Amino acid sequence: MTDRWERIDEIIGRVEQALIVVLLSALILIAFSQIILRNLFSTGIAWGDAFVRTLVLWTGFIGATIAAREGKHICIDVVSRWLSPKGKGAVAIIIHAVSFLICCFLTYAALKFIDNEFQMKSVLFLGIPSWVSEVILPVTFFIMAFRYFFHFLKSVLKVHQKEGEE
Repeated sequence: MTDRWERIDEIIGRVEQALIVVLLSALILIAFSQIILRNLFSTGIAWGDAFVRTLVLWTGFIGATIAAREGKHICIDVVSRWLSPKGKGAVAIIIHAVSFLICCFLTYAALKFIDNEFQMKSVLFLGIPSWVSEVILPVTFFIMAFRYFFHFLKSVLKVHQKEGEE
């Protein structure tokens, strides 16, 4: 069962890596173009700043999903150095479960936010509705919830394997 989840996660990881490359490239290109156009020609791309902000949002949230995949989110680790391996396993289970629940809540909240934006019919730039740029929020929170649930399952299996060895 975990093999199938790992394959799905690997496919999502490849898409994330490709998206990060494309988004960062576009971000740098548009931002650099804006600087050159403003400083040398006293003009700019009318939609450039809004697009750069959208690219920053997308890049940040996709980066967060990558960090969740690799287990490299910011964490405060004060207690674990004094815990036994069994205690560390229990703490990992709790952390992954809580992270999963928080990401589920944030997915729901982001969906409500997108629904509100859709109803408001606000426009970002070039006639693009603002909700289109914000759709990254529920998608990435869902992916992070999936990953934390997967980490939770792996932590539970790891603890049970260690108990079986004892």
